[in-house]
Amino acid sequence: MQEAPDIIKRFLLYMQNIKGRSPKTVDEYYIDLRTFFRYINLSRKLCDSSLEFDEIKINNVDLELVKTITLRDSYEFMYFLQRERGNSQAARARKTSSLRQFYKYLEREHLIDSNPLKDLETPKQKKSLPKYLTLEQSIELLNAVEGDNARRDYCILTLFLNCGLRLSELCGLNYNDIRTDYTMRVLGKGNKERIIYLNKACIDAINAYKEVRPTDDLKDRKALFISRNHNRMSPKTVQAMVYKYLEKIGLDSQGYSCHKLRHTAATLMYQEGDVDIRVLKEILGHENLGTTEIYTHLSNKQLKQAAESNPLGKVKPRKNDE
Repeated sequence: MQEAPDIIKRFLLYMQNIKGRSPKTVDEYYIDLRTFFRYINLSRKLCDSSLEFDEIKINNVDLELVKTITLRDSYEFMYFLQRERGNSQAARARKTSSLRQFYKYLEREHLIDSNPLKDLETPKQKKSLPKYLTLEQSIELLNAVEGDNARRDYCILTLFLNCGLRLSELCGLNYNDIRTDYTMRVLGKGNKERIIYLNKACIDAINAYKEVRPTDDLKDRKALFISRNHNRMSPKTVQAMVYKYLEKIGLDSQGYSCHKLRHTAATLMYQEGDVDIRVLKEILGHENLGTTEIYTHLSNKQLKQAAESNPLGKVKPRKNDE
């Protein structure tokens, strides 16, 4: 962000300080805009053509250049991302959103007369069912925990599987976020705070971990989950721990991850616990109900029951008279 041209830096500061976007989201805005203006410099021959794409500087980006961007530029950029950079639909959709936000800001601040990207459409994304563990696999994963940090690891997996936390949310938990009324304060996307009620499994796991949680020489005394270096556990460390236990139960090569544990929690609450979709939205911290509806997918068991409930399912062919 420090290297960003002034026009982009002002946008990033606005998104972080006024709109309340998280530092990670602001970083993503910068990366997306940097990629776009690198492309503009390359396509318009405003830079040395012998440079590698990631070496192209964007310090020439100012309001004058920004005003020359057209809708066609954005679509040609999307084509470049797909053909030359191998970006997925999701990656292109994020860059589309970043460009729209940037030009919406310019229009709001009256820095441009009209928004050339107001009609920029988001690339259509393939809708696929979320991958999740079954109830039996979830229990097997919890039972696989062992070793010197067993109580900590068990507590982390329990919170993932019961509360549907994002990885960043779990790593950001502070000791005081666990409250005496059996609730937990979670800081989600966009610095939005929500309260999650803890069930008995979570409470027991947290209390067991607190008994062994390090207290001496801590580099971050606020952190709930402490690494072997007595620091707050990083997302990378938590991911490695989760992968270790997934591998132990034979799921390492099947596309599972920390985020899949969030999918698991949501799916089990919806399918096994009959949790209302609107309640699930609040638990997961979704802004829109449409995002939560991905968890309303039907299980194979439900599909089988639906097929068997068809009144024509038991009809047999009439035997012909010989």
